[in-house]
Amino acid sequence: MITERVLDRSHAHAHSRISGMAHKVPEVTAYFWIIKVLTTGMGEKASDYLAHLLGPMPAVGLGVVALLGSLVVQFAVRPYVAWVYWTVIVMVSVLGTMAADALHKFGVPYTLSTPLFMVALAVVFAFWHASERTLSIHSITTRRHDTFYWDTVLTTFALGTAAGDLSAGIGLGYLGSVVLYAVAICVPAVAYRGRLLGAVSAFWATSVITRSLGASFADWMARDPSHGGLRWVLRPVTLSWARSRSSASRPVWGSRGAMCAADVAAA
Repeated sequence: MITERVLDRSHAHAHSRISGMAHKVPEVTAYFWIIKVLTTGMGEKASDYLAHLLGPMPAVGLGVVALLGSLVVQFAVRPYVAWVYWTVIVMVSVLGTMAADALHKFGVPYTLSTPLFMVALAVVFAFWHASERTLSIHSITTRRHDTFYWDTVLTTFALGTAAGDLSAGIGLGYLGSVVLYAVAICVPAVAYRGRLLGAVSAFWATSVITRSLGASFADWMARDPSHGGLRWVLRPVTLSWARSRSSASRPVWGSRGAMCAADVAAA
């Protein structure tokens, strides 16, 4: 009897410890994707604004420090904490934009950087799967798994930024890119419902597209009309995206609303 109680307590403690690590990401609902788009747009414009204000190199240095600091806090907390998680997402968005833009400024065209980031994402996925045997966001039970998750998020953000700029530069323009990615974001959900795509693959495909959608929409708001934009000033655009993200985040936690890519919540 005593042995059974000890075993029960040990099992409960282990289950509690694993569950605490497992809830390191928010529930995937409609609000999750809305905030994801808003944070990507905010990060896109924040990156441009910082580069304009401080210069490219100081902006990158500040972005790296801010991202590392936010990741330290994210790894330190055991359960999911909304403001901590979304702060990291914003910092990843800023640095992901800087990574894609930096390659372009060094003479690497988006036609080359986009497939390069695709290869980088495939490599991250390969190492993650070889180590953990899963790419599911609901199986984050170790810090190593958590690290793979954030490596993947950073790579998807850089890929999404490059893909958005590529589509805008080959004739679609920023508004055309917004329409393209607004349609494309529903494709993984339709493919999943039609049993053509697995839940995990659908989730990560949607993640890349949200980045391209948010970045294209933000660029459309801020770019010069000669490039198909509205020419709104960078600082107000950045602040407007920040306020929108803050407002949209309030009802998310614990909600189970429907979404265009709702079925990928099982990823």
